[in-house]
Amino acid sequence: MNLVNAIRAFFANPNFHHGYDSIWHRFQEHCWYSLVALLCAAAIALPLAFLTGHSGRGDGPVAALAAIGRAMPSLGLLVLLAVKLGLNFYAALIPLVALAVPPILLTTHEGLRAVERSVVDAARGMGMRPLQILFRVEIPSALPLILSGLRTAAVQIVATTTIAAVISFGGFGRYVVDGISEYDYNQVAGGAFLVASLSVVTLGLFALLSRLLVSPGLRRRG
Repeated sequence: MNLVNAIRAFFANPNFHHGYDSIWHRFQEHCWYSLVALLCAAAIALPLAFLTGHSGRGDGPVAALAAIGRAMPSLGLLVLLAVKLGLNFYAALIPLVALAVPPILLTTHEGLRAVERSVVDAARGMGMRPLQILFRVEIPSALPLILSGLRTAAVQIVATTTIAAVISFGGFGRYVVDGISEYDYNQVAGGAFLVASLSVVTLGLFALLSRLLVSPGLRRRG
């Protein structure tokens, strides 16, 4: 049985059309886990990146923190936290947040550092205060890179949220984990297809956000 037929068989299975194990219910779970993780990561990374990028300091620590976060094994951390904290939502949430912080932190920091100093000096010469310069000049100018970091983090979270099923949580990963344990190839293929599709949709949403939020001048320069 090839992959296409397996995916078709999965979607044709009435067991996944209604109830707790339905595709719609698993979709809601997956989106909820991903959204909470992304919001938590943004709440940690964005203020820190605004501080370091605006002040022009912290290049070394930011790069080191990003490298550590990228090298962290999400599944290993998930299992460790499940042993220490038990099978609760925090055990699944912390690895996702740890995965998402580095791209947001690094790209936002670099975006603010890349804003032309002449523009910042002009704003300062107009009498703007530091916070006004940050929010009215630097952040709008760095918005393409900020959204790029958020997009990368969001896609990574959507893909990695699959591992939450390892410690008995839901989402599309439930199909993959249950399918492996039941030797049900159709369910594994269908779950993987859903995760990949949601990742593509996430990319599309951030492309739309970029068109709505980034000024046309910055888009043309990009």
